[in-house]
Amino acid sequence: MNELLRNVLFLPEQASTFARKVDSLHYFVIITTMIASTVVGLTALAFFVRFRRRSETQVTPLLNPPWWLEAMFVLVPLGFFLAWFARGYSDFVELKTPPKDSMDVYVQAKQWMWKFSYPDGPNAIGVLRVPANRPVRLMMTSRDVIHSFFVPSFRVKQDVVPGRYTETWFEAIEPGRYQILCAEYCGTNHSLMRGEVIVLRPEEFDSWLADQRRGRALQQDGAPTTDEDVASVADLVRQGEKIAVQQGCLKCHSVDGSPHIGPTWLDLYLRREQLEGGGTVVADEGYLTESMMDPRAKIVRGFNPVMPTFKGKLAGPEVAAIVEYVKSLRSVPVEQARSRRPVYEPIRRR
Repeated sequence: MNELLRNVLFLPEQASTFARKVDSLHYFVIITTMIASTVVGLTALAFFVRFRRRSETQVTPLLNPPWWLEAMFVLVPLGFFLAWFARGYSDFVELKTPPKDSMDVYVQAKQWMWKFSYPDGPNAIGVLRVPANRPVRLMMTSRDVIHSFFVPSFRVKQDVVPGRYTETWFEAIEPGRYQILCAEYCGTNHSLMRGEVIVLRPEEFDSWLADQRRGRALQQDGAPTTDEDVASVADLVRQGEKIAVQQGCLKCHSVDGSPHIGPTWLDLYLRREQLEGGGTVVADEGYLTESMMDPRAKIVRGFNPVMPTFKGKLAGPEVAAIVEYVKSLRSVPVEQARSRRPVYEPIRRR
């Protein structure tokens, strides 16, 4: 039945664990809508015949329907909408809650290409390689305008916004090649902004990743000077420390827990911070990125709003590198942390 409905509606293959759930909701909405439309249409047709005007002098009688009939006209459609909401909301929560063991990939959108960076591995343009049957979390940002990351076969679509990080996740179920599209008009070559997800068997992916790391280990180690150089650096954690030093971040933030002008970066990732004016915020990837792009949006209690904005000063890969560096600064491992990166020992300076 599922295959029949998918073919009738011209839907692409179901290549992720989430695709079947999205299609199931799609079928539920369409089938209930068609049934309701058919009942309404047939009822209207019966009324046309049953209550048609039979003479020129005939007038419309005054009808006083019972209360239960009027209640039914309201509650039945409301019940359908609530059922759709309940099904859709549960899927939405699942899509917005990546598994804790997800593999992280940073995505940078740029007119008109997709760039992919693995925190401890290679980088690529236009091609995203992932293992089958392993959840993958995408942390995405744009360098210029709003884009939208869309993989039809995975039923995954997420806007990519400049200056901020958005995230989504998927788990591919079959090795193969799947098209990436941009689903938000982003300029004259919008239709050409395409990419490809290559899903490999887990052992093939691990072998490919090891080969890429060995190849980069043979390259000369140099500090990047441009955005394109940043994209070619394999170790985002070490690169993040270099950028933090170059940008003067460590003049205000300590990495050993000691008090300073700004909050310490030690154990900052996933820490719940108290804000000026009330409220709290969890220092996840989104907050860390926002604090660099718009530092006055959420001011941590006890600190003065003196941090300058780095919007336009840092490229997407540079922001991703600093975020990874902050995530690595942990005094003890935290089991509930979503990142699986090992504790990183910062470079000691004289």
